[in-house]
Amino acid sequence: MALGRIVMGLLFYPRGGSAYVLRYLTPALVRDDWSVSLAVGSLGEPGQLTHAPTFFAGLNVHVLDYSDAVRSFEAGGDAVAAPSPMHPSYEDRVDVPDRVLASVSPELAGHLSEVWEAPLRAAGADQADLFHLHHLTPQFDAARRHWPDVALVAHLHGTEMKLIEAIRERSAIAAKLGETLETMPAAAAQLETSSSLDSVELETLQTTRWSSWRHGEFWDAQLTRQARTADHLITVSTQNRDAAISLFGIEPRDITVIENGVDLDRFRPQPRMPGTRRTIFRRALVEDPQGWSETGPPGSLAYRETDLDRLLGERDDATVLLFVGRFLLFKRVPSLIRAFAQARNRFTRPASLVIWGGHPGDWEGEHPATVAESVGADGIYFTGWRGHDDLPDALAACDALVVPSVDDPYPQEPLEAMAVGLPVIACASGGLLSMVNLDPAHPTGWLMAPDDLEALTDALVDAVNAPDEITRRGANALTHARAELSWDRLATRFEAVYTQTIEQTGRGPRS
Repeated sequence: MALGRIVMGLLFYPRGGSAYVLRYLTPALVRDDWSVSLAVGSLGEPGQLTHAPTFFAGLNVHVLDYSDAVRSFEAGGDAVAAPSPMHPSYEDRVDVPDRVLASVSPELAGHLSEVWEAPLRAAGADQADLFHLHHLTPQFDAARRHWPDVALVAHLHGTEMKLIEAIRERSAIAAKLGETLETMPAAAAQLETSSSLDSVELETLQTTRWSSWRHGEFWDAQLTRQARTADHLITVSTQNRDAAISLFGIEPRDITVIENGVDLDRFRPQPRMPGTRRTIFRRALVEDPQGWSETGPPGSLAYRETDLDRLLGERDDATVLLFVGRFLLFKRVPSLIRAFAQARNRFTRPASLVIWGGHPGDWEGEHPATVAESVGADGIYFTGWRGHDDLPDALAACDALVVPSVDDPYPQEPLEAMAVGLPVIACASGGLLSMVNLDPAHPTGWLMAPDDLEALTDALVDAVNAPDEITRRGANALTHARAELSWDRLATRFEAVYTQTIEQTGRGPRS
């Protein structure tokens, strides 16, 4: 008999790192005799990367399909108000169906939560011992409303806290100006400067689309209530735990830190035979290009066979640096491109930079391809958004992963890179502080000050010009990953939280 019945919830369609947590954690729990089902968002047709039954193939999956909501948006409607509403986002981006949560009217809060009753029930909520809900979202309210006696663990991945910090930052600016977030859209049009604001606040005043934040205080209160009333919280790093304590007023005893893991069977070192790197990059850049520009669709950035000569070097000896992820502001992809451009004339060996990712049409701030064009795209390559199944080969074809993110909660990609045997070049902030070890005896990468272009440039030069050091730090990273980062190892920590939460709430396993 199963140890207990867990219903996992994820509001978002498969796209970010939290989806991969469900994808890998769930089988590890099932191997330990837990019954686990998923209630998740989905988008698109079978076979597409955003289609949840495809992404979570082999798992017990129940979905809320956002495809009709996206079609409504494309026809000029509001996807978040559709009958099966599109999930809102934690980021404010232009002309997207998943608009930022702070822009959503409080009148839609009930609708956004009620549509999740059916998927949660189909996933077995009536027999569940515990909900494990990822992020703070309307799923939480649906679970509490319809199954108040079921224990609930909320798993904070960090992006929800970034939204709350952004709301409170803008709310404080509005208050200094004698306004509220509700009144700022009208007031900001008349305000280009103010002596009551410092330089950082002035930049935020001038760059914020205030109409997207008018309901921020409401959603701040909603998410804060959810965090405070969860039976237990899980955060992915000690930095996130500290942020949750500060933002929500949570007692430390009610939070457990469990870092993300990696699938060591899927992500592992591969022999680098002659021609293997060229085959991998030929497929990603020449035969099936998915890179896209600010004005073009996937495939608008394509390459020729001769471009692979520059990418890999005349003797296939180039140091290939890799970025993996979405084009979000805190990922700092434009800064990485500028640092690489500055470093080019200091490299003593051939080197290139591959930008692997960028969900189609999804970016904040400057578009990385536009930045590359402005600084010179020599040695910089864009693969576009590709399947996770392609990532192990991509990592194995590269020499180091670069993570320029600032306050990134706990990205998945560095773990996967270390499991393949790559060192990580990262900013000393957020969850990355607990990932990259600088112990002189066993370093696993390089750390530099956040938002320091010169430091990032120097780190790229140090890595490229020291291939033996890349090899040494990569070997240390692999040893660390194999010893500490397997999902089977981490699953026992989740199970301990489940058991403790069920016991403390008095909600024992259901027969």
